[in-house]
Amino acid sequence: MAAAFTLRGTHVPPNSANLAEARRRVFDFFRAACRSIPSVMEIYNLQDVVAPSQLRSAIAAQIRKNANITNPKVIDMLLFKGMEELTNVVDHSKQRHHIIGQYVVGSEGLVQDSGSKDSDFLKNFYASNYF
Repeated sequence: MAAAFTLRGTHVPPNSANLAEARRRVFDFFRAACRSIPSVMEIYNLQDVVAPSQLRSAIAAQIRKNANITNPKVIDMLLFKGMEELTNVVDHSKQRHHIIGQYVVGSEGLVQDSGSKDSDFLKNFYASNYF
């Protein structure tokens, strides 16, 4: 629960002066998110579902989705939203299935099952039965 207290003191200032400052704030946010992973693993009992490195990769992927943005005000807004999400997760405002669905399973399916070896029959079956 130590991460919950450290996050309360952390906030995103209203405006970055330039792109370099916004970029530094993104790295600071990523660092804070990675430091909160052990407490998130404990709070939501995720040890049997996902490894900490996989959560770190999921956080990095969320940040990389917006790598092409160069407007510091937009970056600040996204940082604010990210910090709000992180605070909700650390303060246990979400349930376990929300965390698993959003950061473990995601849109690509289970992280552990990403290299599944389905037969052609199963691939055709899945393709024909999902709309």
